Amino acid sequence: MENENKLIYVDDEGSEVLCEILFTFDSEEFKKSYVLFYPVGQENEEEVEILAASYAPMDDGTVGELFDIETDEEWDLIQDTLDAFNEDDEECEECDCDEEGCEDDDCCKGHHHK
Repeated sequence: MENENKLIYVDDEGSEVLCEILFTFDSEEFKKSYVLFYPVGQENEEEVEILAASYAPMDDGTVGELFDIETDEEWDLIQDTLDAFNEDDEECEECDCDEEGCEDDDCCKGHHHK
């Protein structure tokens, strides 16, 4: 169930939790779609609990029914994808540049700023 960039997740205790969607991606290897999300209200916390599930897309492309991740190989794929996502979001610490979005190879060696 999705509302804009949110979904309702039923936790292990059977409680419905409103969550913000971090991102979705498809895997050709597993022939599944995946969604990574976190409970609303954790955005400003130092550590955010990121949850993952596979899902069946609805006709309009939004997240439909959620399914548990079934294998360690799927968890590895999710972790690798999340690591790549976080790497893209990391602030460049390789230079002293104050320019947001600077991608000058001489300045930042190809790293991207937040």
